[in-house]
Amino acid sequence: MSSMEKHTFQAEVKQLLDIVINSLYTDKEIFVRELISNASDALERLRFQQVAGNAIADENLEARIALTTDSEANQITIEDTGSGMTKDDLVNNLGTIAHSGSKEFLTKVQADKDQKAALDVIGQFGVGFYSVFMVAKEVRVYTRSYLPDEKGWCWSSEGTGEYSIEEEKGLRRGTKIVISLKEDEKDFAQDYRIESIIKQYSNFVSAPIELNGKSVSTVQAIWTRSKSEITEEEYNKFYQYIGHDMEEPQYRLHFNADAPLAIKSLLFIPKKNMERMGLGRQDVQVNLYCKKVLIESKSKSLMPEWLRFVKGVVDSEDIPLNISRESMQDSALMQKLNKVITSRLLKFLDEESKKRPESFEAFYKEFSPCLKEGVATDFTHREALSKLLRFESSETESGKTTTLADYVSRMKDEQEEIFYVMAPSRASAEASPYNEVFKARGLEMLYLTDPWDEFVMEHLNEFDGKKLKSAEKADLEVDEKDREAKGGLKSDDARLLANWIKETLGDRVKDVVVSKRLVDSPAVVIDPDSHMTATMRQMMKAVQREKGAADEQASEALNMEINPSHSLMQKLNETRSKDEGLAKKVVEQVFDSAKIAAGLMDDPRTMVKRMDELMEAAL
Repeated sequence: MSSMEKHTFQAEVKQLLDIVINSLYTDKEIFVRELISNASDALERLRFQQVAGNAIADENLEARIALTTDSEANQITIEDTGSGMTKDDLVNNLGTIAHSGSKEFLTKVQADKDQKAALDVIGQFGVGFYSVFMVAKEVRVYTRSYLPDEKGWCWSSEGTGEYSIEEEKGLRRGTKIVISLKEDEKDFAQDYRIESIIKQYSNFVSAPIELNGKSVSTVQAIWTRSKSEITEEEYNKFYQYIGHDMEEPQYRLHFNADAPLAIKSLLFIPKKNMERMGLGRQDVQVNLYCKKVLIESKSKSLMPEWLRFVKGVVDSEDIPLNISRESMQDSALMQKLNKVITSRLLKFLDEESKKRPESFEAFYKEFSPCLKEGVATDFTHREALSKLLRFESSETESGKTTTLADYVSRMKDEQEEIFYVMAPSRASAEASPYNEVFKARGLEMLYLTDPWDEFVMEHLNEFDGKKLKSAEKADLEVDEKDREAKGGLKSDDARLLANWIKETLGDRVKDVVVSKRLVDSPAVVIDPDSHMTATMRQMMKAVQREKGAADEQASEALNMEINPSHSLMQKLNETRSKDEGLAKKVVEQVFDSAKIAAGLMDDPRTMVKRMDELMEAAL
């Protein structure tokens, strides 16, 4: 064996060791991931040389990564049959940061500011490698290059100021790293501990991994393969593995992209929405990889939260990471990655809705709450999401839905707005007094039966250049000829009756006017706030109750419209001059009935007592 050579670490390496050991790495177990990743890279470099037809030392060695734990000696060994290193490689990679701007890089890392320079050294054998000194009191690297005439070498260091290199005979191609652990890091010499780390971070490394002579069961990273090479069974098994779901997925999207980012992605949508099953709000379920190595599990920055039902993996070589590979440092790039993936998924869902509408209906039934959440919270993808929304309408059969685009295609020539009515059910929507003018004029009405639909419409505001308008706030009138044909009170009598009703109801109403929209109902209540609807008022009242608001009555003043053509209004006008007491009870009953129709009646006890009195008077 040749004499040992002593070397001093480059000044920047000393700083780097201090940063890696004391600052950048929050989980010491990361060193296992880094060393396996380096071994995998070495195998990839060797494969490139083999494909190029270059001469290779020990050409019959199989590609493998082997780890050995020794709890008695308190050691870990990791070995690969990859490209190995020459003596110059050891000096340049393990004693020097092979980067011309290394001082600038370290300054930026230490300042915890723009760490984009880290991208220039990530992936080089030598940076992630230093993480081993978080747990090691001494590290020895035995290596021999793939070049046939190169010798074997041993590099060793305690991670302080020096390292040594000496020739080592009898080595085969590849690299073996022997780690002598610190006394307080003995846990890493246990095989179960190392196996759990491998399965967490390196489960998709393409090379076979052995631990103490036994194969560690890894899963093939099928997202890196061509779609034509993958069977349905392979896809389903992979989904069951990452999704923890024994059912097949509802949808699968496997796509690659080169621009604007290099992306390999495999996404799944399950058949069941676990949130609807009462299991609480789910976490994001897409993992972020770089070259098949886990970077972030359940990455919250990778996809918007409203897509938390999606499961799968995204692999991108373009992600700039800090030196520990633990977090994304270029938020603008992550936002771009988020936008690309989300846009592609929404395009896929839109295509599926047209190709296989029945399958999409099943998906929509399960996950529409998440899509609606996206409309309300995600301005970037609001337009694309609006194409996926589905509602029942006056033009569809009960239980069938329509899209906003289909509604627009059926609009009358003079129609400028998309109309909708909120109701607890389709039957309620069809019977709603707000709907009467639309029936009379033959205008299509969307029936919104989900309490959150109104917030969706408020945030969406328009579709395809057409404003979305609540029927309650629509400025439409029944045709005057139709109104005259129904007869009713003369305009002066109707106006006087409205004034008397307002005086009777007092501060419960802000105004009472003669309606031009009602056909079959005697009256309707309208919120005086042009931006407020009955549904919004219901939700606000619920919030008030939770807060224990004392003066709810003052906040409930409504506008009321009366129908001068309705027989009840005609008889009421006659009765108020004959029996004012009875007429006032009828007015209060009409007002409460209108509130019930609007969903604004909280306590019906007073109304029930009044109804008994009215029935008694009628008999």
